[in-house]
Amino acid sequence: MQVVLGFVGLLVMVERMVFFQHARTKVADLLLGITNHVRKKAYAEALHEASRARGPEARVIHSILMRHHLDRTNLREIAQEAGQLEVPRIERYMRVLLGVAMLAPMLGMFGTVLGLIEVFMKVGAADSAVAQAALAGGMFQSLVSTAIGLALAIPSYLVYLYLYGKAQRMLHRLERAGIETVNIVCDSREHDRIVSFRDSLEQQATNLESKSKKVSRGPKIAEKKDS
Repeated sequence: MQVVLGFVGLLVMVERMVFFQHARTKVADLLLGITNHVRKKAYAEALHEASRARGPEARVIHSILMRHHLDRTNLREIAQEAGQLEVPRIERYMRVLLGVAMLAPMLGMFGTVLGLIEVFMKVGAADSAVAQAALAGGMFQSLVSTAIGLALAIPSYLVYLYLYGKAQRMLHRLERAGIETVNIVCDSREHDRIVSFRDSLEQQATNLESKSKKVSRGPKIAEKKDS
């Protein structure tokens, strides 16, 4: 049983290591490229860049850009929903590894207890010389069972803590990427409104200035006619 646990734990370690290695994304560089495209209203290019990137952060960014026409509140909900869909992928098999770390020493202790029971049964049914040999052999097997359990549990738990830390950091980056993308999209729209409003004010000021010039020219023309 301990061999099976060790094999399962090793498979989980390798699978999670490969996952985190392939899920690495340069979020800062991706957001910089997305920002440049969004400011130019090139949402197709932004979607293409997000789809080319790998990792859960890129998928959340892509989900937000797909619905860039929504308001800030709805975009935040989209980011939260997309992030929640990524959580099971990030935390997959983590409980299995924790289970290996918890079960391995228990199975080792169980093997130790069974070994001691067998030893005492042999000791009670044999003479002194045979009893000493049986006691020594049984104690050795019992201690080996405990040692194997601890040898499986300690590295499994250490790797679990390491992978758990990586998962939490990835979830933090995931949340941050969603917030940053929502801000990029919404701030770009607000900037466009401000620019449009400023252009409108400038146009109104230009129109008023031209009207005032026409009004000021009117009396001068009338004076020339009178003279």
